[in-house]
Amino acid sequence: MEKRIQADLVAAMKAKETVRLASLRAIKAAILLAKTAEGGNGEVSDQEIVKIIQKLVKQRKESAQQYMDAGRPELAENELAEAGAMEVYLPKQLTEAELEAELTKIIAEVGASKPQDMGKVMGVATKKLAGLADGRVISATVKKLLA
Repeated sequence: MEKRIQADLVAAMKAKETVRLASLRAIKAAILLAKTAEGGNGEVSDQEIVKIIQKLVKQRKESAQQYMDAGRPELAENELAEAGAMEVYLPKQLTEAELEAELTKIIAEVGASKPQDMGKVMGVATKKLAGLADGRVISATVKKLLA
């Protein structure tokens, strides 16, 4: 995945795609930071890269929301464009129906039946569905299913 990002970075430079280039540079910088972080072994797996990209996308979307709240739509537009360029590298997100089906299986698996069991369900769900759905969406769906 890292090689794909590097190749796309070079392609974006040649094509002079500024938004895509900025997005890829941010991803590359975050990967480099993860590689050189204390306690790191100098390698980053594809799964870790997906987590890094998810974090960057989330940051861009939150920034865009803050810009919109502050009345700066032109800045929000740029943040959303960068987030869109980054989302290309993320696995396909589950639809609402697919997510509910997966969570129903997990609820049955852990034997949860009431809202107090949400912690047990979330522990399994966040591991199993990492990268496939946003944590907040998973949480809201679990609440709905256990209510």
